[in-house]
Amino acid sequence: MQDRSARNVAGRPTWRRRWIRYALILGPGIMVMLADTDVGSVVTAAQSGVQWGYSMILPQLILIPILYLIQEITVRLGIFTGRGHGQLIRDQFGWGWAMLSVSTLFLTSVGALITEFSGIAGVGTLIGVPAWVSVGLATVILVGIGVSGRYQRVEWIGIALGSLELAFIVTAIMARPRLGPLVHGLLSVPLAHSSYVFLLAANVGAVIMPWMIFYQQGAVIDKHWTAHDLQAARWDTGVGAVITQVLMIAVVLTTAATLGHQHLPSLQSIPQIADALVAVMGSTAGKIIFGAGILGAGFVAALVASLAGAWGIGEAFGFNHSLNHRFREAPLFYTIYTMAHVAGAVLVIASIDLVRLTVDVEVMNAMLLPIVLGFLLALEAKSLPPAYRMRGLYRVVVWLLSGLVMTFGVYMMIVSL
Repeated sequence: MQDRSARNVAGRPTWRRRWIRYALILGPGIMVMLADTDVGSVVTAAQSGVQWGYSMILPQLILIPILYLIQEITVRLGIFTGRGHGQLIRDQFGWGWAMLSVSTLFLTSVGALITEFSGIAGVGTLIGVPAWVSVGLATVILVGIGVSGRYQRVEWIGIALGSLELAFIVTAIMARPRLGPLVHGLLSVPLAHSSYVFLLAANVGAVIMPWMIFYQQGAVIDKHWTAHDLQAARWDTGVGAVITQVLMIAVVLTTAATLGHQHLPSLQSIPQIADALVAVMGSTAGKIIFGAGILGAGFVAALVASLAGAWGIGEAFGFNHSLNHRFREAPLFYTIYTMAHVAGAVLVIASIDLVRLTVDVEVMNAMLLPIVLGFLLALEAKSLPPAYRMRGLYRVVVWLLSGLVMTFGVYMMIVSL
């Protein structure tokens, strides 16, 4: 008994230290996945639930391993090369390809900011706050978070803001989806209908965005992960992949249970979705709770997209680009980060045709999917030590799934154009 007690007492600090270590390590994967459920993705999921009910839930479940397998590559690249995505492209394929990659990355980052600020402006509209106030305040807050000069602080704040997205789970529960139609929808995938395939492509295309790859690889480096952290880093990415798809399913459930089969017009904005929900769920659920989820999605995605753009450009041009640097140590990095927010905010406040811009951003992301995933797979094969490269059946599966995502991206681009 004494020996067993001694072992238990001796073992407690070990387990405690292990859990503390995991808690400190976890973060980049969860944060980037919370950002994956951005405002545009929420609108797409809401539209899916309205038009096709529960039939879009099974694809969301299937996307979990696809999302994990692709993003896990960025973890290994960051850990075992110690270089960001932009720098690896420059080193392996030359300066010209790196410039093309980061230039398009910056455009998609600003495009993402337009989408997120539009969502924030929409929430402001719900409570009677003008867009210039809500977007302006959000810009100041986001810039302030970024220039705080410490990666870990930014990560904790980002995850805290992104946690507001759990409000979508609350709305899904309040919507009270019926079990029978839910089971029927899980078993139904109407691929024969072109409108279903289009929304399916939109959901697949929203799973992997260029700035996600740049962000997670840069975060791995700023986090100072090593080979000893690989297992925990994979758990971080896996947990994040499950969370983001659960949130997408929650949005589909919310709109499918409340608005499905009501022959509503296309829902293209946050106020439209919230107003439609108010009629069947009440003002509290329709506006306050759903609005909180949108705010969380908008803030964390804006933070991740802008950091990814600044990281990518810094990596390609070779200037200081770490959140662990103070402003005077990395002025270009923080200036680019700030200007991305300002550009996105100005376009939204100026009331540019946001619907058209959003479509253009989606098309641009779709066009970039083959390029981004192509570079990712090529870097995995060329830059990693042989012991940490994909092999055999695992490699074939990842390549096939990446090809599937790229195919849907090209399809989305063609149909949108």
